[in-house]
Amino acid sequence: MKRILVSGAGGSASYNFIQSLRKNPKKEKFYIVGIDISPYHIELSPVDKRYLVPKYTDKNYLDKINLIIKKEKIDFFHAQPDGEVNFVSKNRNEILTKTFLPDHKTIELCQNKMRFNTFLKRNKISAPEAYFIDSKDSLRNSLKALLKNNEKAWIRAIRGAGSKASLPVTNFNQAQGWIDYWSEFKGLSYKDFMISEFLPGREYAFQSVWKNGNLLTSQARERVEYIFGNLTPSGQSSSPSVARTINSKEINNLCFNAIKKIDPNAGGVFCADLKTDKDGKIKLIEINAGRFFTTSYFFSALGLNMPYYYLKLGLGEKVQELKKFDNLEEEIYWVRMIDMGYKVIKKNKWSIEEI
Repeated sequence: MKRILVSGAGGSASYNFIQSLRKNPKKEKFYIVGIDISPYHIELSPVDKRYLVPKYTDKNYLDKINLIIKKEKIDFFHAQPDGEVNFVSKNRNEILTKTFLPDHKTIELCQNKMRFNTFLKRNKISAPEAYFIDSKDSLRNSLKALLKNNEKAWIRAIRGAGSKASLPVTNFNQAQGWIDYWSEFKGLSYKDFMISEFLPGREYAFQSVWKNGNLLTSQARERVEYIFGNLTPSGQSSSPSVARTINSKEINNLCFNAIKKIDPNAGGVFCADLKTDKDGKIKLIEINAGRFFTTSYFFSALGLNMPYYYLKLGLGEKVQELKKFDNLEEEIYWVRMIDMGYKVIKKNKWSIEEI
């Protein structure tokens, strides 16, 4: 039985990753150890053993991880939160077990949303117009440029998940006030922000697994509604309460070409966020390299178990041949809500009735 270590085990993303391993198509058994910086939510995690660890910025983090790896005889380590992905990637040669991550330069590029946007534009890959902010003057000038052709602009933190510090704005006072708030209460500065055109159309997500520059498999979906999106200033988050499968040659080609350009020897997991502009053009917003989307179990429950395939590749084992694109039929819905679990709805077979 392989022994797996998963970080951020108290979070939803790691929960879905672990569930995918538990319910894999081969019914293979795993001994899974979960770690987290908080003792609370990890109690909900379906792991075999739990450990409390310091934050990855702590000087003792690496020693603690390696102590757990040795004690539990870990065969593979999957880091899920962005900060830990970056740390493990940077220190992969000192981690005392196997990992399966892209090149560290790839992770650094993808975790800086402004650098990533600049890279896409330089390589003529469809991406939103965006500007780096380093002062009130640059904010004013960038906003003015964006509002010439757009009703709104989108301000957000350069680093972070879950649409961190994101807000649609229509004037300078809103944008300045937003940054000032995050500066005063959250310790961010102007240089932690970027501003881009607001993309009002449909939002998509593309999840994929790679090995040595070759795409093993992928699938796209559309985010239809967001967890508590009605309560957020932006009206959305990166975690959907409703998603549906889609098959799109445009999305497949855009993501495939971007990932190959970013990392010709791509290995591990690459998850892309895309959105449609006011003219109906799909633009690539960001790529999460080295970690899965929060709702990875959506595809796993339908038979496309990418966390399992990723793990097997990371362990150096063979994986069955899979379609590179469009593995699932379209219009399969994934409906989820806190404390209510999830439900899969196929072919629009909704149980609700109209009077």
